[in-house]
Amino acid sequence: MKSFKSIIAAISLIIFTFGITEADAQSSFGVPNLMKYDNQRFHFGFLLGYNQFDFTIRSKADLSEYDSLMVVNTAAMSGFNLGIVTNLRLGKFFDLRLIPGLSFGDRVVNYTILYPDQSRLVTKKNIESVYLDIPLLLKFKSSRMHNVRAYVIGGAQYSLDLISAAKKKNANPREIMLKLYPHDVQAQVGVGIDIYCTYFKFTTEFKMSFGLVNLLVAEDNVYASSVQSLKSKMMQISFIFE
Repeated sequence: MKSFKSIIAAISLIIFTFGITEADAQSSFGVPNLMKYDNQRFHFGFLLGYNQFDFTIRSKADLSEYDSLMVVNTAAMSGFNLGIVTNLRLGKFFDLRLIPGLSFGDRVVNYTILYPDQSRLVTKKNIESVYLDIPLLLKFKSSRMHNVRAYVIGGAQYSLDLISAAKKKNANPREIMLKLYPHDVQAQVGVGIDIYCTYFKFTTEFKMSFGLVNLLVAEDNVYASSVQSLKSKMMQISFIFE
């Protein structure tokens, strides 16, 4: 968690410093870049992103029925995103954005077991996912400050896990898999900075996704039955070229 906060703080500082420096430099001299850019009805681009996949987990309140099982929690894992940007201008301050893409990442659920001799063992269930994402987002922009513009964004996203294990059979019958349903819907919210360069617009965006669907496939084993719900959660930092 500390490393995650450090990454966010460092990236935020870089974005802020770069944006202010660019604005100050351009406000003193020169003609703004891409002056007619925002008058276009449509424009397109591509997205490269870093993400951290995680879960919002709700375990059973009383785990005593599972003998030595003490704690169930999750750990975030790093991944990356690729996407194609389609932007529709709705007005001076609003855009509608469709950014279909792929998200690659892993998630881990940890089960801490206490043995009679007081020793502890953490069993990890790793879940690998490749999501086809279809987000529809509303972008609210500030006034342009020479070559810089800030914005907030929000909307919803449908995701399909292309390698879901929901209906797969275990290759190893002794190994118990934690299975998730492939279909997911998330609410999304984020902030970003648009920087108008000479030939294109460069954007850095920070966004959070919060799953609305319980993804856990109910099965008769201690790993699935000790958890009431698993909902997706993702942090994403995107670099967008339009």
